[in-house]
Amino acid sequence: MICGTARKDRKTKNLIHRLHADDIAVILHRDLDEVAAIHLVEQKVKAVINCEKSISGRFPNQGPKILSDAGIPLIDDMGQQVFDQIQENDWIELKERTLFLNQKPLCSATILTKKEIQAKMEAASDNIQDVLHDFIDNTLRYAEKEKELILSPVNMPPVDIPIKGHHVLIVTRGKNYKEDLKAIRSYIDEVRPIRIGVDGGADALLEFGYQPDIIVGDMDSASDSSLYQCREIIVHAYPDGHAPGMERIRKLGLSARVFPYPGTSEDVALILAHENKAELIVTVGSHTNMIDFLEKGRRGMASTFLVRMKVGYNVIDAKGVSELYRNQFRPAYLAALFLAVLLPISMVARMSPLMQELYQLITLRLKILVGL
Repeated sequence: MICGTARKDRKTKNLIHRLHADDIAVILHRDLDEVAAIHLVEQKVKAVINCEKSISGRFPNQGPKILSDAGIPLIDDMGQQVFDQIQENDWIELKERTLFLNQKPLCSATILTKKEIQAKMEAASDNIQDVLHDFIDNTLRYAEKEKELILSPVNMPPVDIPIKGHHVLIVTRGKNYKEDLKAIRSYIDEVRPIRIGVDGGADALLEFGYQPDIIVGDMDSASDSSLYQCREIIVHAYPDGHAPGMERIRKLGLSARVFPYPGTSEDVALILAHENKAELIVTVGSHTNMIDFLEKGRRGMASTFLVRMKVGYNVIDAKGVSELYRNQFRPAYLAALFLAVLLPISMVARMSPLMQELYQLITLRLKILVGL
């Protein structure tokens, strides 16, 4: 039997901050993505009830597999009606394929097995060529429309923090962001780059003990704490100037500047650093491939494609650094260090009369001890 308190939200990223260990997460998340699943695992939820299809078959998203590997049951595709009936703090139980709500039977339900998840992912992999075809067409079509907006000079708001001539670290809460932040921690401590958090990326910085200098985004996933602690806020607005995120900033009693720009908030952060003449831009957790964008519900990546063309020569992507370099202790390292130290000591010993006498004395004592 599985039981726990329900926590629900239409947006999984908003729910994460309200979850406690042993809660049951109730979500509406079609094609559950990898980052969302990792956060659910980190919160140690008892189970996940997804009222949408966790794997629709469009592409092989990794979220369900991550939950399964972590031993978290996934009750899938329960429907909008079930989502509407479950309320925050309701008591949920799953007994013998029946879902109980506040001790009353609600509907039948089954847990998605590892075998079913694998089969769905394999079927989705067979569709990837068609999805890729549509994705590329959509990217190129919008790139043609947006190229003048993105590649032309940018009318951006002034920034109080001096960026010119400095390194800039842009953190997005994307795949492997924790591992990559760990891998470049020494770089951050030594170089002390200007730190820009893209929405929830600001909380990623705080998690590692770094205060965000600037938060850029539509303000839908940065915590109140990060907004209060950062030095400057840039709200990403639609090209027509409409900025829904400003309402939240006003409610918190904070001030911010608005930056109207097409594309993603990550694109805005890159352009902000580039146009302010950053010496080098390092990105962590960035979204740069088709699966990243499909998991975010985007049908193309025109703006990111164009922005990367514009600023790419000045950008280093830390994605995967943790896979290439792992700062682990290995016995071979200790052996190499011991030999490196032993070599000069042995050479000195051979040349020093005092060391030779000491060596002969130790040898003699050993012979006496063993009776030779």
